[in-house]
Amino acid sequence: MLNFIVKRLFYGLLVTFGVVTVIFLLFNVLPGDPARMMLGQRADISSVEAIKKDLGQDKPLFTQYLNYLNDLSPLSLHNICNMESYWYLDKSKYNKSVILLKLGKTKAMVLKFPYMRRSYQSKRNVSDIIAEALPNTFLLATSAIAIALFFGIIIGVFSAVYKNRLFDKFSLVFSVFGMSLPSFFAAILVAWLFAFLLGKYTGLNMAGSLYTIDDFGNGEYLTLKNLILPAITLGIRPLAIVVELTRSSLLDVLSQDYIRTARAKGLPEYKVITRHALKNSLNPVITAISGWFASLMAGAVFIEYVFDWKGIGIVIVESLEKYDFPVIMGCVLVISVMLIFINIIVDILYGFLDPRIRFS
Repeated sequence: MLNFIVKRLFYGLLVTFGVVTVIFLLFNVLPGDPARMMLGQRADISSVEAIKKDLGQDKPLFTQYLNYLNDLSPLSLHNICNMESYWYLDKSKYNKSVILLKLGKTKAMVLKFPYMRRSYQSKRNVSDIIAEALPNTFLLATSAIAIALFFGIIIGVFSAVYKNRLFDKFSLVFSVFGMSLPSFFAAILVAWLFAFLLGKYTGLNMAGSLYTIDDFGNGEYLTLKNLILPAITLGIRPLAIVVELTRSSLLDVLSQDYIRTARAKGLPEYKVITRHALKNSLNPVITAISGWFASLMAGAVFIEYVFDWKGIGIVIVESLEKYDFPVIMGCVLVISVMLIFINIIVDILYGFLDPRIRFS
């Protein structure tokens, strides 16, 4: 099993390297002058050249690429003496760095937090911007997936058990409706119905993030009720998919010979389903949920905008509007790494659920 996990981690590292390379090349061929974006169109030539030097735009593309890899790598090589060096260990950039090994008088091997550059607009570190938005999107996506898994598996099991009955037909209609409902329309509909029309009964707001600023200037306070409507709305489509996959996979498993053998031995039906059938029917559900979770973490842009949820989706859209490339690159990189990590976790879960995958 350890060999299986190590291989998956190695493949994940190779894919991450490829993603970093593609992101760097893609955003470095886009039109636009970062120095002009930071200083404005009326900036003087000397200021523009100083910014280009600070960003490394005056270096060849391959040198910029190596520096980008060096910045992102937790273990990197830096110059610790010459402040004019392109590889200088600037504490304002690498503020969480530890020198592990000195290589001569000027160079050192450094352990640090990945540096994803600074925003062209706000001049803030991209990692700080993402760190503020990512937990909100993670909480929203996790809540939506939890709702989809909990209710989807239950509904899917009952649909398979009571095949072709009223409950089964109703669940199939719900699945089709949920999969075909656009996110932006679902968000507007849910906000209008449960927060506008029924707001005085539900106590829910049409818009609001996890923290709300006090009207009297007493700071922020936690508002978990603002999570309810966006999480339900975001979970509608994965819920419909989980219902359909659980039902179809469970029906296939229930037709297997070993299920008939278990029933012939006199096992109660609920034990046949929970102990024998359900576990072997969850592989496609796990695959679907992993993909959906990664896509939700990418930022449910429409959901976040409708409900004013301060997540990474809003950060990406605002950065696209302002051509703030470092923020976009950082967001895409973080999302890609999360997707790779989720796929590795899913592969490991497959190994536990199905030994044939692990041994092959």
